[in-house]
Amino acid sequence: MKPTERIRTGFFVLAEVLALCLAAGAQQAAQPEARRLQSYDAGREVTLVGTVVKYEASSSAPPMGAHLLVQTSSGQVDVHLGNARVLQASHLELKAGDNVRIVGESLALGDGTFFAARIVQKGTQAVAVRNAKGFLLRPSSTLSQSQKDALRGVR
Repeated sequence: MKPTERIRTGFFVLAEVLALCLAAGAQQAAQPEARRLQSYDAGREVTLVGTVVKYEASSSAPPMGAHLLVQTSSGQVDVHLGNARVLQASHLELKAGDNVRIVGESLALGDGTFFAARIVQKGTQAVAVRNAKGFLLRPSSTLSQSQKDALRGVR
């Protein structure tokens, strides 16, 4: 092999290795973006303001739980509220026509996304349905104080 052919072959091999490295780097950059949308981050939260179109206390559409269809200025958004009993325990009733403010963020689910609510506000009443890390909250006791007092001695 002549020296010029060796140099030319060396350049081609170097160019191929460089192209493969760039392609691998692009794939690694795309994976964290998808993974980033699978976990809740309070730093990415946004606020939706709109009107309730429909409220379902128990939806069969994933993710399971309460869903709220909200009409915003940019279109309708399906909002996941989690456990409907959290809203009930706080005496927050949602119905079509109510104006709401929702703090949360879009998360990945399969091939699509959903809006995960952390705080739902109607008028002056606000209810947290997720904690700051995005975990769904459980409902507090719905017993009245007299019922709690009556059960205190029961073991």
